[in-house]
Amino acid sequence: MADGKLHRVFLDTSALFAVIWSETGGGCAILQLGEAGAIQILCSSQVLSELENAFREKAPEALSRLVLLIDAANIETSGPVPESIRKRALRLIKYTADAEVLASAIMANVEYFVTLDRQHFLSNRKVKTAVSFVIGTPGDFLAWFRTKLT
Repeated sequence: MADGKLHRVFLDTSALFAVIWSETGGGCAILQLGEAGAIQILCSSQVLSELENAFREKAPEALSRLVLLIDAANIETSGPVPESIRKRALRLIKYTADAEVLASAIMANVEYFVTLDRQHFLSNRKVKTAVSFVIGTPGDFLAWFRTKLT
């Protein structure tokens, strides 16, 4: 933020679910940073749909809390993804749902992609070397963000 621009951070379904499910930890701090206007948090409409479905199945009583937290953290949804970016993402990840999420993050022009998905993102060297943003856990993001403050 040294140049006055907010750091753009994309959260996938796994990260957002953990963030909202737990009231402590790194994920909670990310939402607080979004609420304070220190970062710009983005996700895709697909992520929000997956998140809503997960909460309806696992904790329907928490749906109202979900809506309040998303609103308070000023989470924005990324725009539509061109077919060329969608195809690029599918070459990197064969699982269509996660390829769509990756395509949304690419399109959103973020600096950091927060996830807990080891199989498709955190341990996938092909993805990590093909994108222009850092991929990590909520804790990894907070460590990265601290370096940007100094």
